[in-house]
Amino acid sequence: MVMSTLWKFLYPPPPSLFVTTMSIISVVSLANAGFSEIKGKHMQYSKFFGTIKDENDEKKKKKKKAKIESKLGMILLYGPSFLGGISSFAIFPNGDLRFVLVCSALSIHFFKRLFEVLFVHKYSGSMDVEDAIAISLSYFLSTITMIYCQHLSQDLLEPSIDLKYGGYIIFLVGIIGNFYHHILLSKLRTKGEKEYKIPQGGLFDFAICPHYLFEILIFVGISCTSQTLYAISFTLGTTFYLMGRSTATRRWYQSKFDDFPKDIKALIPYIF
Repeated sequence: MVMSTLWKFLYPPPPSLFVTTMSIISVVSLANAGFSEIKGKHMQYSKFFGTIKDENDEKKKKKKKAKIESKLGMILLYGPSFLGGISSFAIFPNGDLRFVLVCSALSIHFFKRLFEVLFVHKYSGSMDVEDAIAISLSYFLSTITMIYCQHLSQDLLEPSIDLKYGGYIIFLVGIIGNFYHHILLSKLRTKGEKEYKIPQGGLFDFAICPHYLFEILIFVGISCTSQTLYAISFTLGTTFYLMGRSTATRRWYQSKFDDFPKDIKALIPYIF
């Protein structure tokens, strides 16, 4: 009964071992990354990496790795995925409306990220080249897998319940909300400042990571637009990861600021 209801909302999985494997990897790896964030093992591109100490810090310091300026590293993170998104229109020129909406959403998402890297975010550190390449490859593989899965699904029976238009609206709400709160974060520090401050304005008055909440909405919207099992799997994994990361971020602010408001949640105002 549950499965029959589920397939009203999703395409049947395409006959692809690659897509099936990536669906499993996405959920497991991202959920594990979220759990690692809670335990204090932070990803290299986190702005708190190096400021939030974990038990492996001393080991990491002993390993000398090639470094890259944070801004260039972030471009490396998002650039290939953006190129993958816009290239999909040339590689698969006969895509249907749903395919076009999914590919445009992915392209817009990574274009926004690149725009923020170039014109919004402020940087004061560096990234390991090895880790930047690994994260970039992960983003790229996820993006092209979602596009490829959508391409394969065009030959399958459409879900009986069509969510693509509502999904795209959710995606746009997520993009706008995420961008707005990134603007607020960028205004916390003036040029030359390196001290962290408690974010204020927007939903920051109710949760410390509303930009993560809107990022989740971005992928919820893409999943509803796509209606493929892979998109759902990736969104589920992303949600687990950002829940863990927001929890770790709230804990860091509590340890850093004695006046951090106790009623501010991690991710969802009033709830979590």
